Amino acid sequence: MTTRTRTLGGWAVLLAAALICALGGWSYAQARGDGDLAYAKSRDTALADGKRHLARLNSLDGKDARSVDAGLGAWLAASTGPLHDQLKRTRSKDATELTKSASTAKGEVTDAALTALDERTGTAEMIATVDVEVTPRTGKGGTERKRFEATLARTADGWKVKALTAIPVGSGT
Repeated sequence: MTTRTRTLGGWAVLLAAALICALGGWSYAQARGDGDLAYAKSRDTALADGKRHLARLNSLDGKDARSVDAGLGAWLAASTGPLHDQLKRTRSKDATELTKSASTAKGEVTDAALTALDERTGTAEMIATVDVEVTPRTGKGGTERKRFEATLARTADGWKVKALTAIPVGSGT
């Protein structure tokens, strides 16, 4: 092999590497600006926030007045719009009733999905199944399975629950 052949071969390898790098950079730039990718990220964020807040709205430590007050504050932090206004309006009555019952509830979202997402208006619809483990002060507790339909709204603090509707569990399939 001559020196000239080696030099041409080296240039060819360098040119091929430069083309591959350029193609990779172009591909990355296309994907970074991809609307589908942005929509998927928004969907994932809305779903994660919705699940976290729905679990919070189904959890409360009722062992004493301070715990109940902190729990009701967490409910307010998880909500926005009409649901937030309703929780704020009934907070003192709820605190009294929950302190009397002294029960503890811990909600865990077992399954959830977004059924709609409108990035332009900042709204989403979610359905979810929540297992709520209830521990009363006296007596035997248990786990309740609940289903919900929630409307989420995008706020400055992320997605929050705007409306919440319990879906009755049917007796059939």
